[in-house]
Amino acid sequence: MKNLANYVSFRGVVQTALLTALILLSLTFVVFQARYLIIGPQISITEQPEGPQNERQVFIAGGAHNISHLWLNGRPIYTDMQGNFREALVLENGYTVVTLRAEDRYGRSTEVTRTLVYSPSSFNRITN
Repeated sequence: MKNLANYVSFRGVVQTALLTALILLSLTFVVFQARYLIIGPQISITEQPEGPQNERQVFIAGGAHNISHLWLNGRPIYTDMQGNFREALVLENGYTVVTLRAEDRYGRSTEVTRTLVYSPSSFNRITN
């Protein structure tokens, strides 16, 4: 009888250990899959003009992930299947503030703001 009691308790310990390991693996998998949901919307700019611009039209490019909507200065823009975007922007004389805003399906949002400067070539010739 004593051997049977040891066998049963060992079996119970093994079952409990396996069940615990299975639950931990399941929780780890759920957290791993939910990482993008936890992080929220992400915007990265990969191409933007640097310094004062002589051209009125410039391009802003980058990537947006975990989003449902994306706006450039309040105007909706769209991404490709990989989440990349490339949009033309017409600069005003002097400073132009560029705001990219992204929102996910749960209402969380993020913004990226950049300032660009347009200085026409004719203006540069007059001041020099």
